[in-house]
Parts: sequence; structure tokens; C-alpha cells
Amino acid sequence: METPFKNHHLLLLLSVLLLILINHPSESEAEAEAEAEDAAIISRFQQYLQINTAQPTPQYQQSADFLISQAKSIGLESQSIEFVQNKPLILLKWPGSDPTLPSILLNSHTDVVPVEHHKWTHHPFGAHVDSHGNIFARGSQDMKCVGMQYLEAIRRLKSCGFVPLRSVYLSFVPDEEIGGHDGAEKFADSDIFNSMNVGIVLDEGLASPNENYRTFYAERCPWWMVIKATGAPGHGAKLYDNSAMENLLKSIESVRRFRASQFDLVKAGLKAEGEVISVNMVFLKAGTPSPTGFVMNLQPSEAEAGFDIRVPPTADPESLERRIAEEWAPVSRNMTFQFKQQVSIHGKSGRPVLTKTDSSNPWWNLLEEAVRKANGKLGKPEIFPASTDARYFRQLGLPAIGFSPMANTPILLHDHNEFLNQDEYLKGIHVYEAIIKAYASYIEHTSNGSTRDEL
Repeated sequence: METPFKNHHLLLLLSVLLLILINHPSESEAEAEAEAEDAAIISRFQQYLQINTAQPTPQYQQSADFLISQAKSIGLESQSIEFVQNKPLILLKWPGSDPTLPSILLNSHTDVVPVEHHKWTHHPFGAHVDSHGNIFARGSQDMKCVGMQYLEAIRRLKSCGFVPLRSVYLSFVPDEEIGGHDGAEKFADSDIFNSMNVGIVLDEGLASPNENYRTFYAERCPWWMVIKATGAPGHGAKLYDNSAMENLLKSIESVRRFRASQFDLVKAGLKAEGEVISVNMVFLKAGTPSPTGFVMNLQPSEAEAGFDIRVPPTADPESLERRIAEEWAPVSRNMTFQFKQQVSIHGKSGRPVLTKTDSSNPWWNLLEEAVRKANGKLGKPEIFPASTDARYFRQLGLPAIGFSPMANTPILLHDHNEFLNQDEYLKGIHVYEAIIKAYASYIEHTSNGSTRDEL
């Protein structure tokens, strides 16, 4: 016969088991919950990609509205700033518990490069996910992925109750793809930026075809140059010296030889692409126009060629300028040259614009350790082969690291059918979660006397 005492114990046991079941869902339920969360994360990424922010007519306001709505859903402070009308910069803030400490800036740009629709397998702003989990969209690699990964990482950290010691800022800037002059450049030079007391900047990197994430501590500076040759015009059948076309072709051949010598270093594995001076001809302009094209029996008196030159911070700019003046555009051949843009490899401090990637830079050490804890691997730090907005922050003497966590991914920025696999995107969020947590928790030790210019 059962006693009331036994019945009480049985009821108590059943109650405990019920509580365990309620508070600890089954493995299948946990998996379903995780899948639903991942699906929501991918959906938000798709929404951002579906906003057409391609130059020259980016839908900036639609992008701004979306980002501010995301900030509100996470609980971040937000403001829209227009240094130039109709080009909003969205600045978000996660306040730290100690506002006196230098802050963290997570930078990304909202614009993307134009597309040729007919050369895409899927609509470039459709954010289509194929059977392999690849998300096709302009900006999937460059660089809407990074902006959303910042947000998703912070969403996770806040949901876990993490409170940052340092304030964390997120900047979504316009016009990076056309030089950043109305975006990051004006932002870095503003009183608003100065008041933020930024200690470290993260910006974009590149995808990696192998398992190692790529990091960038500097970038090549653009020198956009036009060489002009002049000479006496003449009949198309006449042979004579120092025609404009002849002089220009001599220069082009000299440039070609230099380009080949630099490219050979890359092909031989002696230098990375970002470590050499690249020179590429981007236009030729000559001839006398006619209703049917060009006058074919007249040699022109002027001829021009444009070159995109990229100079690493480790190069000797004075030596390159001498080469241009003496070999590529010598006055003795009736030649002149003009820079449409010539960015200095030196910052305001007079030092080369680069960020240290050794033990003297605590921010680099923290990033290395955080990536390792997130089960990621870093390759050798590189010089970015082109230009990013990070240069505007490095020029102020701030450490800035280019990093886009995309491993095992073909490099497709600015290419047709740009895509990012959804699994890689989700892994990247986990990596940023570790980095942001490490950065926002960092307590600086100043006994070594290093200044930020040295980082």
C-alpha cells in the first residue's frame, strides 16, 4: 500500500523532471532553435544586400533607414550625419562602462561598385542563395558582409549580457568606391571623430582562397597620372622623328618594362602583390575625330595615356618620381606629366602610413588571439594592393587593421557573380564576436611608453 509520503516524493520527482525538460530542451529542439536563428541572420544580410547602393546613384537613404532600424532592434545609439548633402554617414554607439578609455571603431562602407546585369547568373541585388549556400549579390564580399557581421556579433554579445569596458562605435560611410572624399575622409577630419577618442580601427580586407584569413596593415597609395606627348602634325604617309605618337609609344614601352620587372617579383614569389609598385595603362587618347571615326591620313600633334600607379609605403617615392621625369615623360621628347591624384605614403607624423603587426602593438596581439580562440587561422599580414578608407585613419597616426573573415572563398570583389557562402558568413560573425569582446575588454598598460603613432 502506497503512503502519502511516497506519493509526495513521486510528485516532487515528476516536478523536477518537468522543470529539467522545460529548461533544457531536447537536442533536436536546440538544433531547430539554432537553425531558426541562423536563418534570421541570413535574412537580415539579404535585406541589406537587396538595397541597391551601386555607384553612381546609390540608394543611401534606404540603406540608412535599414541600418538605423537594426541599431534600434539591438539597442545601440544611432545618428545620421551628412558632411555632404544626401550622403548620410550612419554612426552607431555601444557605450562602454569606462568612457575615458580610447574607443573601438568598426568601419564599413555602404556603397558598392556598378554591375553589368546581363553578365550575372542571378540578379545582382536579389541576394539569391543557391543549393550550395552561396549568397549572390553585389556587396556580398565588398563589403556589406562585414558591416552586418559587426552588428550580428554585437547582437550576440548583448544577448549574452556582455558589457564593454570601452565604447564601441560602428561607422557606415558613403562613397568609398569613388575615393571616400565625402565619407571617411571628411569623417576622420571632423570634430565628431575627434570627440570619439578612437584607439583602434577595423576596416575591410579581402577574401582568402585558402583556410587562412587575410589581414592588412597598410595599403598602396594611388598615383593617377596622365602623360602627354606633343609633336608636329604630318601626313599619315610621312616618316619623321619625334611625332607625338612615336614619343608616347616610347614612354609606354618604358613603363611596360618597369611593370614587367615588378610583376616578375610577384610571379617568382619574392614579393606579395601589395609590396611592389604596380603600373597599369587605363586609357589612350589621340587622333583627329571625323564623322566616321578618325582621320586616317593625319598624324596627330598630341597624344595622351593614363596610368593607375599604386605605391606601397615601403617604396621610395622620390626615386619613382625621378624615373617618371627622366624615362617615362622626359622633356627632351616634348613630354609632360600630370597627377590627377597623388596620395603620399607618409602620414601627418611624417612616418610611412602603416600599422605594426608585432608584439609592440597590443591591438594586433589581441586580434591574433581572438581569431585563434574562434578556431580561425591568420596568414602573413599583407599590404592591401588597392585603397580603402583605412588610409584616412592611419594618416592620423591611428592603428588600423583591414580584416574581412572570408576563408576558402574566391576573390570576387568588383567581379561578376560576386558571392559569399552563408556558412563562411556565419563563421565570420563568431570571429568578430571574439575580436570585439577582446578589444572592448582590453585594459591598456602604458609602461612601455609607446605612442599611437608608433602602432
